[in-house]
Amino acid sequence: MTYASIIKEIGRGAKGARSLDTASAEALFGDILDGKVPDLELGAMLIALRIKSETLDELVGFKRAMDARTEAVEVPPGPRCVVLPTYNGARRQANLMPLVALLVAREGVPVLIQGRHDFESRSSPFALLAALDILPAANADDAAHALAERHIACLTLPQLLPGLDRLLSLRLRLGVRGSGHTMAKLVDPCIGRSVRVVAVTHPEYLERMHEFLLVDGGRAMLMRGTEGEAYANPRRRPAMEAFREGVASVAWPAESGGAPPLEGVADAPGVVANAVLIRAMLAGSVATPQPILDQVAALVQLARED
Repeated sequence: MTYASIIKEIGRGAKGARSLDTASAEALFGDILDGKVPDLELGAMLIALRIKSETLDELVGFKRAMDARTEAVEVPPGPRCVVLPTYNGARRQANLMPLVALLVAREGVPVLIQGRHDFESRSSPFALLAALDILPAANADDAAHALAERHIACLTLPQLLPGLDRLLSLRLRLGVRGSGHTMAKLVDPCIGRSVRVVAVTHPEYLERMHEFLLVDGGRAMLMRGTEGEAYANPRRRPAMEAFREGVASVAWPAESGGAPPLEGVADAPGVVANAVLIRAMLAGSVATPQPILDQVAALVQLARED
């Protein structure tokens, strides 16, 4: 593949750039994941894609390249596996992503948490998961065993897709996120047996991911995440869309109004306090916010439906 010609097409700025077709995007992202693209050309491509943004054809191609290289995790017989990405961690509010995972697992639906963390300014979701006795599995086989035995498992991105992990690590060198961060939310180790939770931050990405999930098929939930994490804002429920084999429907509409702090629930971005809060909600001594319960109900329904 000639990278200079690709850079020439995608590197003309937001208005002048041309997009790649699906096959070219798949081949390019495959080379990126395989470590074949030299650093100079890779940096140019990542910045060019960030400026022009990815088209639907490019997202589909990138996803196909990921699917061909992602370690597969076997899902036990029964409901589909809910795949929860975690890439940000807590900043101001408690991270309730593990609460969603544990509540879904409590219903007998398997949950696989996948991700990585490199933000020094945020509390690590993996430290929080460890405080809740959820440790990364050694490999895909161990994760499959944990899904069968405990209905919950965790795998880090280096275990699932090392090439994407290397790509995401470039954020610290480039100073900005790139296409890899968009695609990381779409990693699917359980193709055909998954319910992906796709949580985005910016409104334009809600539109882009809506179009993508219609084409990509499978089961998924699309929503605006909380501080980048895949759980419903406990202070005000975001809109949640359910996708079933290319057909979208509203699982829950967005609540109107502001998002004031919850009475009786203090912000707890620290790992220890965050874990204590989640355990209290699981035990019922602190009420679980209704938006979290709504998200869990929608995910369980998506996982159990034929």
